[in-house]
Amino acid sequence: MQILTFVFIVAVIASTIICVWLTQRQINAVRTHRDAVPEPFRDSITLADHQKAADYSLARAQLSQIDTWLGTILLLIVTLGGGINWLDQYSQRFGLPELWRGIAVIALLMLFMGAIDLPLAWIRTFRIEAKFGFNRMTAGTFIADLLKGILVFVVLGLPLLWVILKLMQTAGTRWWIYAWLIWVAFSLFITWAWPIFIAPLFNKFTILKDETLAQRIGQLLSRCNFKSAGVFVMDGSARSTHGNAYFTGFGRNKRIVFFDTLIARLTPSEIEAVLAHELGHYSLHHIRKRLLFSMLMGLIAFAVLGLLAQWTGFYTALGVDAPSTHAALLLFMLASGPFLFFITPLSSAWSRKHEFEADTFASQHANAKELISGLVKLYRDNASTLTPDELHSRFYDSHPPALERIRFLLQLSSKTIATA
Repeated sequence: MQILTFVFIVAVIASTIICVWLTQRQINAVRTHRDAVPEPFRDSITLADHQKAADYSLARAQLSQIDTWLGTILLLIVTLGGGINWLDQYSQRFGLPELWRGIAVIALLMLFMGAIDLPLAWIRTFRIEAKFGFNRMTAGTFIADLLKGILVFVVLGLPLLWVILKLMQTAGTRWWIYAWLIWVAFSLFITWAWPIFIAPLFNKFTILKDETLAQRIGQLLSRCNFKSAGVFVMDGSARSTHGNAYFTGFGRNKRIVFFDTLIARLTPSEIEAVLAHELGHYSLHHIRKRLLFSMLMGLIAFAVLGLLAQWTGFYTALGVDAPSTHAALLLFMLASGPFLFFITPLSSAWSRKHEFEADTFASQHANAKELISGLVKLYRDNASTLTPDELHSRFYDSHPPALERIRFLLQLSSKTIATA
């Protein structure tokens, strides 16, 4: 057994065991606290709502366990089990040029893995989400979204894949630098184009019509020196009752988007506070920092791939007999997952730090108590667990746990009152 094979197997087993263990901790924590609402929420969240959130979290966690085991088995089958190798050898029968054969192999493997995941996605949507009253998606919409996603991949993803494989074959040993530059340009283009050309394929976006709320938001944007292409309402209710708000695009295409479900549930002052939090991410350059970090990680990834693609042992260690550019790309994308799993806590901690900073910004430009009341409504209406396992949360969660976040906002509120 090659050393890389051994290291890969250890990484796969270790990441799977840790993932399953953490999820089981989450299940145990939610079950243990199911019958008591945490003290700070007892006046705003009923026991019935708390138990619904617990049961919803348990259902999702149990499905996640299945997803983890299935993903591990599938990963081993397509790599060490010879799946990629078989598909690569089988594709040679059709006499396609290497470049197009590589695209076909990658596309077919992606479709196969997506098809394997499809039953879980169906269960998640039409069993779990439906059982707890969140799903509004029909089977027709589900299938239409799936086909639209495939269409987007064909129109945008395949040309990018063609360029990268072409560079790997013809641009010499420094191909990875050019490929990284193309990937960066593509990522920026997608970020710019998403709100105008891609997102409308899946949802309807309309200008916010509530003039009073629009005026209030306009005043907040002015205070925060933020300019956008508009404030839009998305028909999230067509697919789910979950509520949310987000920024999208950059430059002149920056948009503020509210789910219609959020507009229906929160008061204008709560919406203002939630938006102030989102504006904090922009004003504090969190989005820019994450984009730059993504670019740096991409550069490192392409550099490592550039080295591995020249090493014959990389292919044989992971179940592929004959080196090729598409096999290198596929193996790297698949095999890197178990290794990147171990930096998840660092990414989560960085994200939670940004959330606290955005909350501080929101308390300076809106009312912290209104943000608290808005968040509590979202926790309740989205059935977010109030009692996660601490270690599971530290490892995975991009947002602070509800109890920790509310306490932090209460401190900010107290400081604001004391200063006034």
